[in-house]
Amino acid sequence: MKVLILSPHTDDAELGCGGSIFKFLNRGDDIYWIVFSTAEDSLPKNLPKNTLREEFIRVVQSLNLSSDNYSICNFKVRYLHEHRQKILDKLIEVRISFNPDLVIGPSVNDFHQDHQIVANEMIRAFKTTSSIISYELPWNHVTFNTQLFIKLNNEHISKKCSLLRNYQSQFLKNRLYFSKEYIYGIGTTRGIQCNSKYAEAFEVVRWMI
Repeated sequence: MKVLILSPHTDDAELGCGGSIFKFLNRGDDIYWIVFSTAEDSLPKNLPKNTLREEFIRVVQSLNLSSDNYSICNFKVRYLHEHRQKILDKLIEVRISFNPDLVIGPSVNDFHQDHQIVANEMIRAFKTTSSIISYELPWNHVTFNTQLFIKLNNEHISKKCSLLRNYQSQFLKNRLYFSKEYIYGIGTTRGIQCNSKYAEAFEVVRWMI
């Protein structure tokens, strides 16, 4: 299966579906990953501007992904709405070149302005060609429809925590949702809902068989 992963910012997909990404790779699926912003303006002031970019590269390297498996755009954080057409053009380009079976991105119920842009353009680009699901980032949601669960085991959830540890810049900002307690806690909660030790939950936008 060909799986396209969409991250408005460098760490979003790891937080929302890092365990699932690792599971897909372990079973031999083909992954392509797009990051739209390296969020240079959201870093602690003492860190280099390329910090999040370098942290993301460490993530993909730890997953043994080559530069052919991902692309990093440099749109300004919180200003993706100014580049909606460029984002759509990028997605259409990848639709043609990669032709994914499954697209995973943010939810239309995510209230972060950048996430809303990526979610809407994702649907616009792939609504007639691919299955589309949206990952969960609870701190950005008022509502989230848990319509699909991807079951995870100990190795998957442990790897998710390992991926997130690459983002030391976010630990410096005391982002509580990067903590091991949160990752295992929500993983356990979603697992209970689908009779699994751990899981990640998704909204279903479009499902094609």
